[in-house]
Amino acid sequence: MKKYQAYLIDLDGTMYRGKEKIPAAKRLIDRLQAAEIPFLFVTNNSTQTPDKVVQNLADNFDIHVTTANIFTSALATADYLADLDPTKRTVYPIGEIGLKQALSGRDFVVDEEQPDYVVVGLDYDVTYHKFELATLAIKRGAQFIGTNADTNLPNERGLVPGAGSLIALVERATQQKATYIGKPETIIMEKALAQLGLPKSEVAMVGDNYLTDIQAGLNFGMDTILVYTGVATKDFVAQQERQPTYQIDSLDEWEV
Repeated sequence: MKKYQAYLIDLDGTMYRGKEKIPAAKRLIDRLQAAEIPFLFVTNNSTQTPDKVVQNLADNFDIHVTTANIFTSALATADYLADLDPTKRTVYPIGEIGLKQALSGRDFVVDEEQPDYVVVGLDYDVTYHKFELATLAIKRGAQFIGTNADTNLPNERGLVPGAGSLIALVERATQQKATYIGKPETIIMEKALAQLGLPKSEVAMVGDNYLTDIQAGLNFGMDTILVYTGVATKDFVAQQERQPTYQIDSLDEWEV
């Protein structure tokens, strides 16, 4: 096992399963903190603020970190747009507070009529009117951004629509493809790595989902550690042309 200088780590399925604790996850974080090895939790969830993610980890899973350890697709989106063109600072967002706060934190202001960018993420109260404004703005020339392509999210009722489903509606209405930010795209990986300030050869991506976490690392040219505590199965992974760098059954197996 290679010794890495830092880690990018998925949340759901890796640190916990829904509301269920994964005891080995806390033990990994404790080991990283004791060794003073930097890590970022990289999540496609754009709805929550870093404060809320930190609170959820502490209150429900006894994992104690700071907002500096949290990197959401909303933060990656805001970073990406801020770096595109310093003169463009207007946006029309469809999303929850996590997305809106990330954008305002990078000095973007909302413009419903002539925004530079339309950003679509998961919005639990989305309406036809919001889709209408987004569609018209893109038709007028706004650049179309999607936080992440996840079509469904698991909850206690089953698989419900995710951000990718909302983005697909706008894609259909505008006949334009969005630029996607979250895993498995490389944009979120690039922005997360910039937060760490390390070369990607010294960082590993840890996750349970081959199609998002592991492909994100593979697409970015980064080593990957697949843990079988969530979505992926060994049979499915064995059929894939590109394999993770490491495969483990529990995070207890990983030596930092």
